[in-house]
Amino acid sequence: MDAEHYYDVNLEWIADRKGNLSAPEISQEFEVATPPEFTGGMPDIWSPEHLFVASVSSCLMTTFLAISEYSKLEYLELKVKATGKLEKVDGKFMMSKVTLNPVLTIADESKRAKAERILHKSEAACLITNSVKSEVVMNPEIIIKDEELVS
Repeated sequence: MDAEHYYDVNLEWIADRKGNLSAPEISQEFEVATPPEFTGGMPDIWSPEHLFVASVSSCLMTTFLAISEYSKLEYLELKVKATGKLEKVDGKFMMSKVTLNPVLTIADESKRAKAERILHKSEAACLITNSVKSEVVMNPEIIIKDEELVS
């Protein structure tokens, strides 16, 4: 893997406080807007704040996928609920904290410690987490479920 990568994103204003977000190498585009908590904000549309939290959360997932594959950890399911805390700090709004609540389902109790280590290693290695000023807190949960019961 090269040491440098570039990711191009295009944003085009549509109307009011809403725009379309796209990238040259991705065929899908989507709307982004000011969140409804702010003046002129719009409900039911992705906001920069949602995208910020989604970046941290999805980076945890993709990093976990790579590390678990390399570590040969078998798992049945991974779900991550994430919450970003937006607040005024020193007179400026900032995303001060992101809380990640991953729930990892595995079939083998003897792999619990390994699974938890890989989750923590994934959070520590996440390039987005390492790039932001926000405090990132992770509260992992490991569930053991018989693989035959999962369909």
